[in-house]
Amino acid sequence: MRQELMSLPKTLAEDVARNLVMVAKLLDDEPEQAYQYARVALRLASRVAAVREAAGFASYAVGKYSEALAEFRAARRMTGNSDLWPVMADCERGMGRPERALAMAGEPEVQKLDRAGQVEMRMVAAGARRDMGQADAAVVTLQSPELASHSIQPWTARLRYAYADALLAVGREDEAREWFAKALEADQGGTTDASDRLAELDGVEFVDALDPEQEADDALKPVAESTVEESRADESKAEEVEIEDVEPDLVEDDEEPEAVESEIEPEDAEAVEPEADLVEDEVQDDDAEDLAEDAEDAEDAEDAESAAEARSEDRAGLPEKDGDDS
Repeated sequence: MRQELMSLPKTLAEDVARNLVMVAKLLDDEPEQAYQYARVALRLASRVAAVREAAGFASYAVGKYSEALAEFRAARRMTGNSDLWPVMADCERGMGRPERALAMAGEPEVQKLDRAGQVEMRMVAAGARRDMGQADAAVVTLQSPELASHSIQPWTARLRYAYADALLAVGREDEAREWFAKALEADQGGTTDASDRLAELDGVEFVDALDPEQEADDALKPVAESTVEESRADESKAEEVEIEDVEPDLVEDDEEPEAVESEIEPEDAEAVEPEADLVEDEVQDDDAEDLAEDAEDAEDAEDAESAAEARSEDRAGLPEKDGDDS
């Protein structure tokens, strides 16, 4: 790759190299960002085989199998190398064409692959068999000297894992568990989830003690419960205080109407009004009797009228006399 970049102008070569470094750095953990860097490098130097290969792997990581296959084919034409043959066949699987992937497994290019490449091709072929509904054939495809070998190679864990998964697909659970355990023994770099698959078969559920979300949930749960209890206690205390404050008021309100009713009752009020009317009637009757007596004593009508007028004047002057006496 360095020789290919040296053919570019210095500034351009540095820019391309920086983007390729970011692709390699982010490919496993941040494939989307790696894909973006690969597209930049591809625009800068599309005629460099290393750039086309990096762009192919970035596209493959994000599931863009058609783009990946195109980039791998371009890189293979530029170099004439067959190392990308297994991943090209897997792109055919990703595009929903397992028959083509299986056909590629029987091509002469497979014989040009090193041992690691041939193991990769075998795993791709087994996957194509399973895609086609041939689960038992997938198990047979993976049975090879490399699988039976006790030596640990970079591809050993993945091969054993694929074999265990194929066994599980045909219902051979006990054997699958055994091979998942073997895959875990060989998986020194943690490239598979063999431990999780073993736990799943054993019915064991693991909780990540370092999971920040789980720690946050555990930290908040007691606080939430204590808050609820405190709020309930505060509500009960508030209700008690309200009851203590309200009861004296209720007693006072009940006593005041009783006192008023005892002093003046409706029956007594109605009894007073008729007495006032009787007093007025008696006064009027007394006035009439006095006038009649005055009329009899008068000798003529004129004297009677004058006596009546005098009587009325005398009655009109009575309040003034009372006021003076007081």
